[in-house]
Amino acid sequence: MMKWMTRFFMYLDRYYVKHHSLPTLDDAGLQSFDRMVFQKVKVRVKDAMIELIEKERNGELIDTTLMRNCVEIFEVMGMKSLDVYQTCLEMDLVLTSATYYERKSKGWLCEDSTPVYLQKVEEALQSERNRVHTYLHKSTEPKLVDELENVLLEAAQKELIERENSGVIALLKNDKLDDLARMYRLFARLKSGLEPIANLVQQHITAVGNDIVAKRANAVASGNVRDPSSDPTFIKDILAIHDKFRSIVNDQFAGNSLFQKALKEAFVEFVNRDVGPDSSAKLMSTFCDRILKTGGEKLSDEQVEDYLEKVVFVFSYLTDKDLFAEIYRNQLAKRLLNQRSASADAEVLMIGKLKLRCGAQFTGKMEGMMNDLAIGSDHHHEFEGFLKKQREKGPNEAALSLEFSVQVLTTGYWPSYRILEVSMPPLMVRCMNLFKVYYDSKTSHRRLQWVHSLGNATVRANFPKKKWYDLQVTTLQAVALLLFNEGEGTLSFEAVRESLNLTVDVVKRIMHSLSCGKYKLLTKTPAGKTISTSDQFMLNRTFASPMRKLRIPMASLEESHSQKSVEEDRSIAIEAAIVRIMKARKTLQHQQLISEVLSQLAFFKPNLKVIKRRIEALIDREYLERDPDQANTYRYLA
Repeated sequence: MMKWMTRFFMYLDRYYVKHHSLPTLDDAGLQSFDRMVFQKVKVRVKDAMIELIEKERNGELIDTTLMRNCVEIFEVMGMKSLDVYQTCLEMDLVLTSATYYERKSKGWLCEDSTPVYLQKVEEALQSERNRVHTYLHKSTEPKLVDELENVLLEAAQKELIERENSGVIALLKNDKLDDLARMYRLFARLKSGLEPIANLVQQHITAVGNDIVAKRANAVASGNVRDPSSDPTFIKDILAIHDKFRSIVNDQFAGNSLFQKALKEAFVEFVNRDVGPDSSAKLMSTFCDRILKTGGEKLSDEQVEDYLEKVVFVFSYLTDKDLFAEIYRNQLAKRLLNQRSASADAEVLMIGKLKLRCGAQFTGKMEGMMNDLAIGSDHHHEFEGFLKKQREKGPNEAALSLEFSVQVLTTGYWPSYRILEVSMPPLMVRCMNLFKVYYDSKTSHRRLQWVHSLGNATVRANFPKKKWYDLQVTTLQAVALLLFNEGEGTLSFEAVRESLNLTVDVVKRIMHSLSCGKYKLLTKTPAGKTISTSDQFMLNRTFASPMRKLRIPMASLEESHSQKSVEEDRSIAIEAAIVRIMKARKTLQHQQLISEVLSQLAFFKPNLKVIKRRIEALIDREYLERDPDQANTYRYLA
């Protein structure tokens, strides 16, 4: 009617009404309709619409076209504004919807588990969005959904997530991934909806981790673990749960920072607990050693890389990263020097991952070790060339009756090793002297120092009846075996010790490996599994083995890592941090200095007493002084 009237009286609308400042025909018609009809029926229409909406929620079919037409009337009566729609319809609609779903929520909470409840909430919210899109104004959606989220989610959150049989922890225990994802989607819409869930996730991960630690500690204490230091079960269990929960955080919780933090804090708590006699840092490094050396885990290159990636991720939770580095460096040295590394590429890959995580300072020594080995092959070829030139001068100048190879190590990169003044056979001494002449010709500012405890050799052993074996032994074992090269007599322990010029402890280890190990190349009198200084030794001429190449193991003379070295490095790092901070700040209170030092030390978390001792040491060395007016304040001395 309004459209027809407007078209019919178009001339009046364009000219007469405009020149006489009168309302347009549209406005006049709406005002008349408002006064004569709308004001009288708006409440009843609103109530009828709300009643129809509730019927639709309960499953009845309604005339959505009629609803849309009624909504349009409320919109039009606002005269190009939504005020009438919002005050006369929307406000009551939102309130009655909240009341409806509050009643529904109570019923669902009594009848349903958390996953079923959340599924119903998700369906209800989607239903309300569809309703808005079908016949309500689009501006209603955020108001209606927000109100329903408060009623259905926020009011019930504590009960829903803490339920024993269907709350967050139960869903995590039972791997209900779809339900966890739904819970995240719904509660992420609330202002503080995710914090309580993240707290429960952290609580569960911590409990699972502590359970693994406790089981391991009990197994070690009861003697059920054969070799606690090298057994990989504990680290594999830690990697498995990290894999599981990291996947949940990334997939079900969309990588949300709250859950990333929960994962990190949970792992930091239990990964840094000691497991029996060994720290997690040592167990983690030993696990890496196991998969990187020959004869360890039988893994493909892809599996090795996958394990290394996982280990480095968990390594980031360690507070004693420097201890891991020291142990790892010692184990890396053994793999490289004993030629037990399964793959040079894997070694470089692991060092690269650690460097990416902790920086070049952390891996500098390891990279130096790898570089020494790369240079070592150059030394070998150049030494061969040197010998060839020497032989050209005279046939006896550089004639060697054995294959001789030297690995030159840079002192600063490699662990500290015991220097043994062992009496070497003349044949070996000649080889060593020739290499020294070659090396001195290459450089004048470096000094060679022989570390015989790290050397190894292959010795051909000939036995009666034309039996022969190639024995893979350490240099010290080789020197000891050569003492039995001539004659059929016996040698006393003391005679061996004097010939080798070594301590009783070292000689006991050597002779034990040769006479009490798997391959008894020597026989001892009296027989037994321990070595005494009164023992007598002789060559075992009846020795036999089905294999031609035999590796004769010997207990290492070197420590796996030096705790003293770690403590010294920590003291240096703490003092450097203190000086760096004070140089920049000039004056600082004690507590502020402690806080800044802790924030700068990335590779370990020192005891506060240790920091205090380093401050006192710097005061004694006149790097710092106490403020005479404030005892708890320090000043930097330039």
